[in-house]
Amino acid sequence: MDQENQTMVTEFYFSDFPPFEKGSLLFFIPLLFIYMFIIVGNFIIFLAVRLDVRLHNPMYYFISIFSFLEIWYTTVTIPKMLSNLVSEQKTITLVGCLLQMYFFHSLGVTEGLVLTVMAIDRYVALCHPLRYAVIMTPRLCTQLSSGSCIFGFLMLLPEIVWISTLPFCGPNQIHQLFCDFEPVLSLGCTDTSMILVEDVIHAVSILTSISVITLSYLRVITVILRIPSGESRLKAFSTCAAHVTIFLLFFGSVTLMYLRFSVTFPPLLDKAIALMFAVLAPFFNPIIYSLRNKDMKKAIEKIFCSQKMFSVSGNEWECTQICSEKSST
Repeated sequence: MDQENQTMVTEFYFSDFPPFEKGSLLFFIPLLFIYMFIIVGNFIIFLAVRLDVRLHNPMYYFISIFSFLEIWYTTVTIPKMLSNLVSEQKTITLVGCLLQMYFFHSLGVTEGLVLTVMAIDRYVALCHPLRYAVIMTPRLCTQLSSGSCIFGFLMLLPEIVWISTLPFCGPNQIHQLFCDFEPVLSLGCTDTSMILVEDVIHAVSILTSISVITLSYLRVITVILRIPSGESRLKAFSTCAAHVTIFLLFFGSVTLMYLRFSVTFPPLLDKAIALMFAVLAPFFNPIIYSLRNKDMKKAIEKIFCSQKMFSVSGNEWECTQICSEKSST
């Protein structure tokens, strides 16, 4: 077909969302609940770390950064999913699709880097405890978190710019829950052999993070097993268990999605994997970090019992009394 006679695509259609009259409301309500829980839960964790002086250390600092990123990571995709479930026009513009891909993957790469930094932090804390305060200074923590954000957003920029130059001339149906590289690139009406190069770049970055995190936690577990005190050993395991769980949830689903190369999954399984790392992994983050951590639970209780949360003086006094009793125990 001549390039001049091709009709260029300016918007894409999400073809796999069910029509509203065919029960899409059954998916809309739980997804809305999950999204609200992710936003509120991660914001509470972020706020708790900022307000509670006891949590002003590198470990909780990186947890708060990760929770903050989770808010925006899910906001890039879930609101559009909710809109597609109740709207007759399940479309997105080409520019909107490129922006969604850019921010979703940039935030995802940044989260992966923050998880890597968190693993290194735990390694230094348990393997070099006497030098921990000297190594993990507030300045270094700020530099690591800022560097993760800058690198995460710069890494995806060339790829998005390249995709924006591709001609899309139909069909325009995206067989995925959101705009992603492979479904979008498959709609291009030109040579997309660069996909393989991009897959290799993604694989190298993912495997590098996985390797660093795995080696760090293996070393950490080795050190924990040598702790003579059973109580201290249990506390160290409990702290690292939350980090390892988040690591497995995040990188497990990412590995299934982006390290399969030519392997193809059934469409239903493909969407289940996408749902896992785009929705379910962020959903479990507030649960894991709040329920398995006593210091975090106390900080969250302090937020809800703070005078800022109540305007009635009687309730303020009662809640302050409850908080003081809990903190003393």
